[in-house]
Amino acid sequence: MLGEAVIGAAQEVLPTMVDLRRRLHRHPELGLDLPYTQSQVLETIENLGLRIEVGKGLSSVIADLDTGRPGPTILLRGDMDALPMPEDTGLEFASEVENRMHACGHDAHTAMLAGAAHVLAGLRETLSGRIRFMFQPGEEGSGGAAIMVEQDALDGVDAAFALHVAPNVPDGIFGWKQGPALASADEFEIIVTGRGGHASTPHWAADPTPAAAEIVLALQAMVTRQIDVFDPAIVTVTMLQGGTVNNVIPEHVKLGGTIRAVSERTRHAVWENMRRTVDGVVAAHGLSAEVVIHQGYPVTVNNPEFARWAASVADTTFGLGHTYEMTSPLMGAEDFSYVLQKVPGAMFFLGACPPENPNPFDAPSCHSNRMMLHEGSMATGTALHVAVAVSYLNAGGDLNAPIG
Repeated sequence: MLGEAVIGAAQEVLPTMVDLRRRLHRHPELGLDLPYTQSQVLETIENLGLRIEVGKGLSSVIADLDTGRPGPTILLRGDMDALPMPEDTGLEFASEVENRMHACGHDAHTAMLAGAAHVLAGLRETLSGRIRFMFQPGEEGSGGAAIMVEQDALDGVDAAFALHVAPNVPDGIFGWKQGPALASADEFEIIVTGRGGHASTPHWAADPTPAAAEIVLALQAMVTRQIDVFDPAIVTVTMLQGGTVNNVIPEHVKLGGTIRAVSERTRHAVWENMRRTVDGVVAAHGLSAEVVIHQGYPVTVNNPEFARWAASVADTTFGLGHTYEMTSPLMGAEDFSYVLQKVPGAMFFLGACPPENPNPFDAPSCHSNRMMLHEGSMATGTALHVAVAVSYLNAGGDLNAPIG
Protein backbone atom coordinates (compact mmCIF):
# COMPACT_ATOMS: atom_id res chain seq x y z
CA MET A 1 0.00 0.00 0.00
CA LEU A 2 2.02 2.92 -1.28
CA GLY A 3 1.46 5.99 -3.37
CA GLU A 4 -2.00 7.50 -3.58
CA ALA A 5 -3.53 5.13 -1.03
CA VAL A 6 -1.04 6.05 1.69
CA ILE A 7 -1.24 9.76 0.91
CA GLY A 8 -5.03 9.65 0.89
CA ALA A 9 -5.19 7.83 4.23
CA ALA A 10 -2.86 10.40 5.77
CA GLN A 11 -5.00 13.25 4.43
CA GLU A 12 -8.07 11.69 6.03
CA VAL A 13 -6.46 11.74 9.46
CA LEU A 14 -5.00 15.26 9.04
CA PRO A 15 -7.83 16.96 11.01
CA THR A 16 -7.02 14.73 13.99
CA MET A 17 -3.35 15.66 13.70
CA VAL A 18 -4.07 19.39 13.44
CA ASP A 19 -6.32 19.25 16.49
CA LEU A 20 -3.71 17.42 18.57
CA ARG A 21 -0.88 19.63 17.37
CA ARG A 22 -2.76 22.82 18.27
CA ARG A 23 -3.66 21.54 21.73
CA LEU A 24 -0.01 20.76 22.39
CA HIS A 25 1.09 24.08 20.90
CA ARG A 26 -1.16 26.00 23.28
CA HIS A 27 0.12 24.10 26.30
CA PRO A 28 3.84 23.41 25.77
CA GLU A 29 5.74 21.48 28.42
CA LEU A 30 9.45 21.15 29.07
CA GLY A 31 11.91 18.35 29.72
CA LEU A 32 10.97 14.90 30.89
CA ASP A 33 7.76 15.73 32.79
CA LEU A 34 4.99 16.31 30.24
CA PRO A 35 1.76 15.21 31.97
CA TYR A 36 -0.61 17.21 29.75
CA THR A 37 1.15 16.17 26.55
CA GLN A 38 1.17 12.54 27.61
CA SER A 39 -2.54 12.65 28.44
CA GLN A 40 -3.40 14.12 25.03
CA VAL A 41 -1.38 11.45 23.23
CA LEU A 42 -3.05 8.69 25.21
CA GLU A 43 -6.48 10.15 24.50
CA THR A 44 -5.76 10.37 20.77
CA ILE A 45 -4.60 6.75 20.40
CA GLU A 46 -6.73 5.07 23.08
CA ASN A 47 -9.16 3.30 20.74
CA LEU A 48 -6.64 1.90 18.26
CA GLY A 49 -6.06 -1.47 19.93
CA LEU A 50 -2.45 -0.75 20.79
CA ARG A 51 -0.53 -2.21 23.71
CA ILE A 52 0.52 0.85 25.70
CA GLU A 53 3.18 1.39 28.35
CA VAL A 54 4.09 4.67 30.03
CA GLY A 55 7.54 5.49 31.29
CA LYS A 56 8.91 5.35 34.81
CA GLY A 57 10.01 8.75 36.01
CA LEU A 58 9.27 10.43 32.68
CA SER A 59 6.19 11.09 30.57
CA SER A 60 6.99 8.71 27.74
CA VAL A 61 4.55 6.52 25.87
CA ILE A 62 5.36 3.27 24.08
CA ALA A 63 2.50 1.97 21.95
CA ASP A 64 2.82 -1.34 20.10
CA LEU A 65 0.74 -2.35 17.12
CA ASP A 66 1.11 -6.13 17.14
CA THR A 67 -0.37 -7.85 14.09
CA GLY A 68 -0.35 -11.26 15.75
CA ARG A 69 1.67 -12.64 12.86
CA PRO A 70 5.42 -13.20 12.92
CA GLY A 71 7.64 -10.59 11.35
CA PRO A 72 10.13 -7.85 12.14
CA THR A 73 9.61 -4.88 14.44
CA ILE A 74 10.11 -1.30 13.31
CA LEU A 75 10.08 1.69 15.64
CA LEU A 76 8.70 5.10 14.66
CA ARG A 77 9.63 7.98 16.94
CA GLY A 78 8.19 11.40 17.74
CA ASP A 79 9.54 13.76 20.40
CA MET A 80 7.13 15.82 22.50
CA ASP A 81 8.86 18.58 24.54
CA ALA A 82 9.00 22.33 23.92
CA LEU A 83 11.59 25.05 24.52
CA PRO A 84 11.89 27.61 27.35
CA MET A 85 11.41 30.70 25.18
CA PRO A 86 8.71 33.23 24.27
CA GLU A 87 6.45 32.89 21.24
CA ASP A 88 5.84 35.84 18.90
CA THR A 89 4.05 34.16 15.99
CA GLY A 90 0.64 35.75 16.51
CA LEU A 91 -1.04 32.41 15.80
CA GLU A 92 -4.55 31.94 17.13
CA PHE A 93 -3.30 28.82 18.92
CA ALA A 94 -0.06 30.37 20.19
CA SER A 95 1.39 29.25 23.49
CA GLU A 96 -0.66 30.17 26.54
CA VAL A 97 2.28 29.51 28.86
CA GLU A 98 4.76 32.33 29.40
CA ASN A 99 8.28 31.66 28.07
CA ARG A 100 7.40 28.27 26.63
CA MET A 101 7.03 27.51 22.95
CA HIS A 102 7.00 24.61 20.52
CA ALA A 103 9.68 26.29 18.40
CA CYS A 104 11.27 23.08 17.13
CA GLY A 105 8.18 21.37 15.78
CA HIS A 106 7.92 18.60 18.34
CA ASP A 107 4.17 19.21 18.56
CA ALA A 108 4.00 18.33 14.86
CA HIS A 109 6.27 15.31 15.34
CA THR A 110 3.91 13.99 18.02
CA ALA A 111 0.85 14.65 15.90
CA MET A 112 2.37 12.93 12.85
CA LEU A 113 3.23 9.86 14.91
CA ALA A 114 -0.30 9.71 16.31
CA GLY A 115 -1.64 10.10 12.78
CA ALA A 116 0.56 7.23 11.60
CA ALA A 117 -0.78 5.10 14.44
CA HIS A 118 -4.35 5.76 13.22
CA VAL A 119 -3.56 4.82 9.63
CA LEU A 120 -1.49 1.76 10.47
CA ALA A 121 -4.06 0.46 12.97
CA GLY A 122 -6.49 0.30 10.07
CA LEU A 123 -4.01 -1.83 8.13
CA ARG A 124 -3.35 -4.33 10.92
CA GLU A 125 -4.94 -7.27 9.11
CA THR A 126 -2.72 -6.78 6.06
CA LEU A 127 0.59 -6.69 7.94
CA SER A 128 2.90 -9.18 9.62
CA GLY A 129 5.16 -8.10 12.44
CA ARG A 130 5.06 -5.24 14.91
CA ILE A 131 5.19 -1.44 14.81
CA ARG A 132 6.34 0.42 17.90
CA PHE A 133 5.38 4.06 18.35
CA MET A 134 7.87 5.88 20.57
CA PHE A 135 6.46 9.11 22.01
CA GLN A 136 9.49 10.64 23.68
CA PRO A 137 9.91 13.53 26.13
CA GLY A 138 13.09 15.42 26.90
CA GLU A 139 14.78 15.75 23.51
CA GLU A 140 15.79 19.37 24.14
CA GLY A 141 18.78 18.60 26.33
CA SER A 142 17.35 16.08 28.77
CA GLY A 143 18.27 12.94 26.83
CA GLY A 144 14.86 11.35 26.98
CA ALA A 145 15.76 8.88 24.24
CA ALA A 146 18.67 7.51 26.27
CA ILE A 147 16.39 7.02 29.27
CA MET A 148 13.80 5.25 27.16
CA VAL A 149 16.51 2.99 25.74
CA GLU A 150 17.51 2.14 29.31
CA GLN A 151 13.84 1.32 29.99
CA ASP A 152 13.86 -1.24 27.14
CA ALA A 153 12.16 0.87 24.47
CA LEU A 154 14.28 -0.97 21.89
CA ASP A 155 13.55 -4.45 23.18
CA GLY A 156 12.94 -6.60 20.09
CA VAL A 157 13.25 -3.64 17.70
CA ASP A 158 14.97 -4.36 14.36
CA ALA A 159 15.01 -0.86 12.83
CA ALA A 160 13.99 2.70 13.64
CA PHE A 161 12.81 5.77 11.73
CA ALA A 162 12.15 9.39 12.69
CA LEU A 163 11.21 12.66 11.03
CA HIS A 164 12.16 16.23 11.93
CA VAL A 165 10.35 19.20 10.42
CA ALA A 166 12.40 21.81 8.55
CA PRO A 167 10.59 25.16 8.20
CA ASN A 168 13.36 26.41 5.88
CA VAL A 169 12.76 23.67 3.29
CA PRO A 170 9.94 23.78 0.71
CA ASP A 171 6.77 22.06 1.84
CA GLY A 172 6.65 18.30 1.29
CA ILE A 173 10.31 17.80 0.36
CA PHE A 174 12.35 15.23 2.29
CA GLY A 175 16.03 15.75 3.04
CA TRP A 176 18.14 12.75 3.94
CA LYS A 177 21.75 11.73 4.35
CA GLN A 178 23.77 8.56 4.65
CA GLY A 179 26.08 8.29 7.65
CA PRO A 180 26.52 11.29 9.97
CA ALA A 181 23.41 13.46 9.64
CA LEU A 182 23.66 15.64 12.75
CA ALA A 183 26.56 16.65 14.96
CA SER A 184 27.45 15.76 18.50
CA ALA A 185 26.84 18.54 21.03
CA ASP A 186 29.04 18.98 24.10
CA GLU A 187 29.34 21.95 26.44
CA PHE A 188 32.48 23.20 28.15
CA GLU A 189 33.44 25.40 31.06
CA ILE A 190 36.93 26.83 31.55
CA ILE A 191 37.84 28.55 34.80
CA VAL A 192 41.08 30.52 34.64
CA THR A 193 42.52 31.22 38.10
CA GLY A 194 45.02 33.93 38.91
CA ARG A 195 45.51 36.31 41.82
CA GLY A 196 43.29 39.32 42.34
CA GLY A 197 44.48 42.83 43.00
CA HIS A 198 44.15 46.54 42.28
CA ALA A 199 43.77 47.44 38.63
CA SER A 200 46.49 50.11 39.02
CA THR A 201 49.11 47.53 40.05
CA PRO A 202 48.65 44.51 37.78
CA HIS A 203 52.26 43.46 38.43
CA TRP A 204 51.30 42.67 42.04
CA ALA A 205 48.43 40.47 40.82
CA ALA A 206 48.18 37.61 38.34
CA ASP A 207 45.51 38.78 35.93
CA PRO A 208 43.40 35.97 34.41
CA THR A 209 41.61 38.29 31.96
CA PRO A 210 44.28 38.54 29.23
CA ALA A 211 44.81 34.79 29.42
CA ALA A 212 41.07 34.20 29.02
CA ALA A 213 41.04 36.45 25.96
CA GLU A 214 43.99 34.54 24.48
CA ILE A 215 42.19 31.24 25.11
CA VAL A 216 39.21 32.42 23.02
CA LEU A 217 41.49 33.09 20.05
CA ALA A 218 43.69 30.04 20.65
CA LEU A 219 40.68 27.72 20.52
CA GLN A 220 39.72 29.07 17.09
CA ALA A 221 43.27 28.52 15.84
CA MET A 222 43.26 25.04 17.37
CA VAL A 223 40.22 24.03 15.33
CA THR A 224 41.54 25.42 12.05
CA ARG A 225 45.05 24.05 12.46
CA GLN A 226 44.61 20.72 14.25
CA ILE A 227 41.25 19.41 12.98
CA ASP A 228 40.77 17.92 9.51
CA VAL A 229 38.61 20.30 7.47
CA PHE A 230 36.88 17.27 5.89
CA ASP A 231 35.99 15.89 9.32
CA PRO A 232 35.09 19.21 10.89
CA ALA A 233 34.34 20.57 14.33
CA ILE A 234 33.01 23.84 15.69
CA VAL A 235 34.14 25.33 18.99
CA THR A 236 32.13 28.40 19.95
CA VAL A 237 32.79 30.45 23.08
CA THR A 238 29.41 31.88 24.05
CA MET A 239 30.14 33.15 27.55
CA LEU A 240 32.99 35.13 29.11
CA GLN A 241 32.51 36.22 32.72
CA GLY A 242 34.91 37.89 35.12
CA GLY A 243 35.17 40.80 37.51
CA THR A 244 32.71 42.86 39.51
CA VAL A 245 34.04 46.41 39.35
CA ASN A 246 36.27 48.51 37.10
CA ASN A 247 39.26 48.90 39.42
CA VAL A 248 39.65 45.33 40.66
CA ILE A 249 41.50 42.53 38.90
CA PRO A 250 39.44 39.37 39.50
CA GLU A 251 40.88 36.11 40.76
CA HIS A 252 38.80 34.01 38.34
CA VAL A 253 37.51 34.35 34.80
CA LYS A 254 35.04 31.83 33.42
CA LEU A 255 34.49 30.88 29.79
CA GLY A 256 31.77 28.63 28.40
CA GLY A 257 30.53 27.38 25.09
CA THR A 258 29.76 24.46 22.85
CA ILE A 259 31.65 21.85 20.82
CA ARG A 260 30.16 20.29 17.69
CA ALA A 261 31.64 17.46 15.62
CA VAL A 262 30.43 14.98 13.02
CA SER A 263 32.56 12.02 14.04
CA GLU A 264 33.43 10.52 17.40
CA ARG A 265 37.11 10.59 16.41
CA THR A 266 37.12 14.35 15.92
CA ARG A 267 34.90 14.87 18.93
CA HIS A 268 37.44 13.24 21.23
CA ALA A 269 40.35 14.95 19.49
CA VAL A 270 38.80 18.34 20.23
CA TRP A 271 38.48 17.48 23.92
CA GLU A 272 42.16 16.54 24.10
CA ASN A 273 43.37 19.50 22.04
CA MET A 274 41.26 21.94 24.03
CA ARG A 275 42.77 20.84 27.32
CA ARG A 276 46.29 21.04 25.92
CA THR A 277 45.68 24.49 24.43
CA VAL A 278 44.25 25.92 27.63
CA ASP A 279 47.06 24.47 29.75
CA GLY A 280 49.64 26.00 27.41
CA VAL A 281 48.11 29.48 27.46
CA VAL A 282 47.71 29.69 31.22
CA ALA A 283 51.20 28.27 31.82
CA ALA A 284 52.65 31.11 29.75
CA HIS A 285 50.92 33.56 32.10
CA GLY A 286 51.83 31.75 35.28
CA LEU A 287 48.21 30.88 35.96
CA SER A 288 46.15 27.72 36.28
CA ALA A 289 42.91 26.56 34.68
CA GLU A 290 40.28 23.89 34.98
CA VAL A 291 38.57 22.54 31.85
CA VAL A 292 35.27 20.74 32.35
CA ILE A 293 33.55 19.12 29.37
CA HIS A 294 29.91 18.12 29.75
CA GLN A 295 29.23 15.37 27.25
CA GLY A 296 26.02 15.91 25.32
CA TYR A 297 24.37 14.00 22.51
CA PRO A 298 26.62 11.88 20.27
CA VAL A 299 26.74 12.15 16.50
CA THR A 300 23.48 11.10 14.84
CA VAL A 301 24.57 8.46 12.32
CA ASN A 302 22.05 7.21 9.78
CA ASN A 303 22.62 3.63 8.70
CA PRO A 304 23.63 4.06 5.02
CA GLU A 305 21.70 1.07 3.72
CA PHE A 306 18.55 1.97 5.66
CA ALA A 307 18.75 5.65 4.65
CA ARG A 308 19.04 4.76 0.95
CA TRP A 309 16.17 2.31 1.30
CA ALA A 310 13.93 4.83 3.08
CA ALA A 311 14.69 7.39 0.35
CA SER A 312 13.56 4.81 -2.21
CA VAL A 313 10.36 4.29 -0.21
CA ALA A 314 9.76 8.06 -0.35
CA ASP A 315 10.39 8.13 -4.11
CA THR A 316 8.01 5.21 -4.61
CA THR A 317 5.34 6.84 -2.47
CA PHE A 318 5.49 10.45 -3.67
CA GLY A 319 7.27 10.20 -7.01
CA LEU A 320 10.68 11.43 -8.02
CA GLY A 321 11.60 14.97 -7.04
CA HIS A 322 10.33 14.83 -3.46
CA THR A 323 13.66 13.86 -1.89
CA TYR A 324 17.15 15.30 -1.92
CA GLU A 325 20.34 13.84 -0.51
CA MET A 326 22.08 16.30 1.77
CA THR A 327 25.72 16.98 0.93
CA SER A 328 26.78 17.67 4.52
CA PRO A 329 25.52 17.03 8.05
CA LEU A 330 23.62 19.61 10.05
CA MET A 331 25.55 20.93 13.05
CA GLY A 332 22.54 20.70 15.32
CA ALA A 333 22.22 17.62 17.54
CA GLU A 334 19.55 15.01 18.25
CA ASP A 335 19.09 12.43 20.96
CA PHE A 336 17.66 10.03 18.36
CA SER A 337 21.39 9.36 18.07
CA TYR A 338 21.09 7.05 21.07
CA VAL A 339 18.51 4.95 19.22
CA LEU A 340 20.66 4.76 16.09
CA GLN A 341 23.62 3.58 18.17
CA LYS A 342 21.61 0.45 18.98
CA VAL A 343 19.61 -0.37 15.85
CA PRO A 344 19.89 0.50 12.15
CA GLY A 345 17.67 3.32 11.01
CA ALA A 346 17.56 6.93 9.90
CA MET A 347 16.20 10.39 10.61
CA PHE A 348 14.82 12.33 7.64
CA PHE A 349 13.93 16.01 7.45
CA LEU A 350 10.49 17.11 6.27
CA GLY A 351 10.12 20.44 4.48
CA ALA A 352 7.34 22.37 6.21
CA CYS A 353 7.74 25.97 5.07
CA PRO A 354 4.38 27.81 5.10
CA PRO A 355 3.33 28.23 1.46
CA GLU A 356 2.72 31.96 1.89
CA ASN A 357 6.46 32.46 2.43
CA PRO A 358 7.97 33.06 -1.03
CA ASN A 359 11.52 32.13 0.01
CA PRO A 360 11.85 29.14 2.38
CA PHE A 361 15.45 30.05 3.17
CA ASP A 362 14.28 33.35 4.68
CA ALA A 363 11.61 31.68 6.82
CA PRO A 364 12.12 31.68 10.61
CA SER A 365 14.05 28.56 11.51
CA CYS A 366 13.63 26.04 14.28
CA HIS A 367 14.26 27.61 17.71
CA SER A 368 13.06 30.99 16.45
CA ASN A 369 10.40 32.84 18.45
CA ARG A 370 8.56 33.29 15.14
CA MET A 371 8.91 29.73 13.81
CA MET A 372 5.82 28.52 11.97
CA LEU A 373 5.14 25.50 9.78
CA HIS A 374 2.60 24.38 7.22
CA GLU A 375 0.24 22.03 9.02
CA GLY A 376 -0.62 20.31 5.75
CA SER A 377 2.93 18.97 5.67
CA MET A 378 2.01 16.73 8.60
CA ALA A 379 -0.02 14.56 6.21
CA THR A 380 3.08 14.18 4.05
CA GLY A 381 5.16 13.20 7.06
CA THR A 382 2.55 10.73 8.28
CA ALA A 383 2.36 9.18 4.82
CA LEU A 384 6.12 8.53 4.88
CA HIS A 385 5.94 7.07 8.39
CA VAL A 386 3.24 4.70 7.17
CA ALA A 387 5.02 3.85 3.91
CA VAL A 388 8.28 3.07 5.71
CA ALA A 389 6.55 0.85 8.27
CA VAL A 390 4.44 -1.01 5.71
CA SER A 391 7.34 -1.50 3.32
CA TYR A 392 9.62 -2.76 6.07
CA LEU A 393 7.10 -5.30 7.37
CA ASN A 394 6.08 -6.42 3.88
CA ALA A 395 9.75 -7.05 3.05
CA GLY A 396 10.25 -9.00 6.28
CA GLY A 397 12.98 -6.50 7.17
CA ASP A 398 14.93 -7.25 3.99
CA LEU A 399 16.10 -3.90 2.62
CA ASN A 400 16.99 -5.55 -0.69
CA ALA A 401 13.46 -6.75 -1.34
CA PRO A 402 11.27 -4.91 -3.88
CA ILE A 403 9.44 -1.92 -2.40
CA GLY A 404 5.69 -1.98 -2.63
